[in-house]
Amino acid sequence: MNTNNLERYNIAQKESVRVNEEIKAPKIRVIDSDGSQLGIYTVKDGLRLAEERGLDLVEIAPQASPPVCKIIDFGKFKYEQQKREKIQRKNQQISLLKEIRLHPNTDVHDFEFKLKHSVNFLEEGNKVKVVVMFKGRELAYTEQGEELLNRFIERTQDVSKLESPIKMEGRNMSIILVPSSKTKSKKKQQ
Repeated sequence: MNTNNLERYNIAQKESVRVNEEIKAPKIRVIDSDGSQLGIYTVKDGLRLAEERGLDLVEIAPQASPPVCKIIDFGKFKYEQQKREKIQRKNQQISLLKEIRLHPNTDVHDFEFKLKHSVNFLEEGNKVKVVVMFKGRELAYTEQGEELLNRFIERTQDVSKLESPIKMEGRNMSIILVPSSKTKSKKKQQ
């Protein structure tokens, strides 16, 4: 094993992908670098085929019976694997839950201000939890809190969908809004 193969071997050991002599199965299904199946071989014969082409034998499906190995340059294989993972991470939706707190007697300006912030959060792709907090005797006026939340839902319906309806949790009444599909498509266009 030359030094280049030794480096590849060390990288493979860290990544738990079996390469060349690390493959332990008695028989393997060998696939050529262009994707065509060569057949079922012993590991020795598979390694010989890979060496003739100046490439590595990489186990790509160890759970299969027999395990599937591909004759490919290991460096290229790792690069393509990292590229796929990067694309998957990029396409993942990372949404945070932002919380907006109100009281049953919240003034109009405060309501508008908090509404504007929640719309911005929704346009960024985040979920918004709107909470009406009741203090002391305010708990007797839960209908005001419900009215406030309904007004919030109505004013944000063009950029959001209601994920969880109005529910009372102790002294708090809350809803959760998620960005609508229109909002998500606008975000992707930018």
